[in-house]
Amino acid sequence: QVQLVESGGGLVQPGESLRLSCAASGSIFSIYAMGWYRQAPGKQRELVATITSGGSTNYADSVKGRFTISRDNAKNTVYLQMNSLKSEDTAVYYCNADLMSRRFTRNDYWGQGTQVTVSS
Repeated sequence: QVQLVESGGGLVQPGESLRLSCAASGSIFSIYAMGWYRQAPGKQRELVATITSGGSTNYADSVKGRFTISRDNAKNTVYLQMNSLKSEDTAVYYCNADLMSRRFTRNDYWGQGTQVTVSS
């Protein structure tokens, strides 16, 4: 069994920063890509940023230059540093991992989500 546990969400004012963390644990053989997605009320879930095991990154246009994704492969952890936050960044943020379990099955796994609210 695999678990993804997110932390770091909260309420901040516009222009402030937050750092999200997501740790994967359990029956993991290898993790390929990890990423962050978000879902605002009444909207579909959207990609925020992804990072491969080799460190290649991809960002949504709306967060380029403000958000930075990184990962610690030794800790099976992915981070999202969010700077210059805007009200439109308000959403539930979900961690995702594309991984191979120790049973050699490959699947996508999701965290439970963490709320980020940007408001004055």
